[in-house]
Amino acid sequence: MIDIQVRTHDRFSVEFKIGYVARKGSDANEFMMNTWFFVPHSLDINASTYSKQDFYKDVKSNVRLITPVYSLQEIAGEASLPFAFLEAAMRALVARATPETVNEHEYQIKMLASIVKSALREEVTHIVRNPVAVDREYLVENYLQHARQIARRFRALRRVINVVTVPRNAISYFLFGDEYISNLIEFNSFRLLERLQREAPDCPDAAREALLALAREEIDYKRERGYLVAERDSPENNRALVYRWGMLKKYAESELFLRASKKRDGQWVEQVYYSLAAGLSMIFATIISFSFQQKFGNFTMPLFVALVVSYMLKDRIKDLARYYFAHRLGRRYFDHKTTISIKENPIGWIKEGFDFISEDRVPAGVMDMRARPDLLEAENRMAGEKIILYRKLVRVDSRALARYNQYDTAGVNDITRFNVASFLEKMDSREYNLYVPGEGETYGTVVGEKIYYLNFLMQFQYDGKVNYRRFRLMLTHDGIQSIQEL
Repeated sequence: MIDIQVRTHDRFSVEFKIGYVARKGSDANEFMMNTWFFVPHSLDINASTYSKQDFYKDVKSNVRLITPVYSLQEIAGEASLPFAFLEAAMRALVARATPETVNEHEYQIKMLASIVKSALREEVTHIVRNPVAVDREYLVENYLQHARQIARRFRALRRVINVVTVPRNAISYFLFGDEYISNLIEFNSFRLLERLQREAPDCPDAAREALLALAREEIDYKRERGYLVAERDSPENNRALVYRWGMLKKYAESELFLRASKKRDGQWVEQVYYSLAAGLSMIFATIISFSFQQKFGNFTMPLFVALVVSYMLKDRIKDLARYYFAHRLGRRYFDHKTTISIKENPIGWIKEGFDFISEDRVPAGVMDMRARPDLLEAENRMAGEKIILYRKLVRVDSRALARYNQYDTAGVNDITRFNVASFLEKMDSREYNLYVPGEGETYGTVVGEKIYYLNFLMQFQYDGKVNYRRFRLMLTHDGIQSIQEL
């Protein structure tokens, strides 16, 4: 299964979060993704102005494991597997402090923090989307209970490692996890409170007061422990807080990110094809040389002219053959191949390729889904849209994933950010004055902003199934204004 979420990351970047969920027990889960970008001609994006290197400079990808799925109730319960793993790692560290036991202790703290983050986010969404007011009130009570249980249980583990034999850095790892989990509970409590006020105004005041009380408890706890908290009149403190939140987030989620080793794809085959091109050109030159030598003899003017001409044509034939083979190669091979690994153990790979293509190479079904309006079709007769095809082929070995990962993980997430700054360079930044009538014989003006649309259509293939998603970015000279699924 392939799951996709698309959102704007910032003013100049759009983020694709693509989840590749592998079948259990299979070593050859292959996923294919094709994305067609339909670029307005006026942006002057084409093969001459926007190369492969430019595209890959604008694309940033991170591959990470899908966070193991646990509910808040499962994490808070007595039989909680994440807490069992963490406590076992801590007791092994107390028994014998070695680099291996310190690393395992740190790994389990990071995994628990990441699992708690995902569970809190999903619980907030579940509560807000519940249509029954009584059920929402019950779910809020459970959220409060389980969040407090998780915080208390984690903080109680500090006594396990608070012994003289445990290295100082291992204590620091625990404190990082403690601060991060406290941040998560505070943030999600405020977030749930805000969403209930906006989307469920019938929520009882008692539930809202209880959520606010939990957030205040965490703030008081952080002040007591010396952790940073938001201050109303201290911009410098708040900047430092945002920076530290970001650092803690990267630290806690670092165990989910996979090692990625990228290299060019199909290099050996490419060299074979180029050697064939050189061989074909040499065969031509040799045939010309032998033919003229046999007919006119050695050291004659016709042979001299023939050798010069054959040498000239040999280079042209070599270049044409290389171009032909490169074109054929591009259809079957990709630009890069990235091997993804857990602790140096490969669990799969990702291949990606980028090309400008003509409209006649786009499948008819894709062009039908593009659904150009009549005016755009008329304009395209003069200067058509430029079409970019971005291909990805992903293989995930679920057996290796289970073998090298302690948790039951469904697959991998490929988080790709595409920066559109290159597409904005030649945009018209004008604002147009538009006239509107007023009362009587008066009139006025309003401002109309110049906009551009970047359409992209995504095709997903897995296990014999094909699905499509279509999105449209609204762009101005100032960046991305909105993203819409069509």
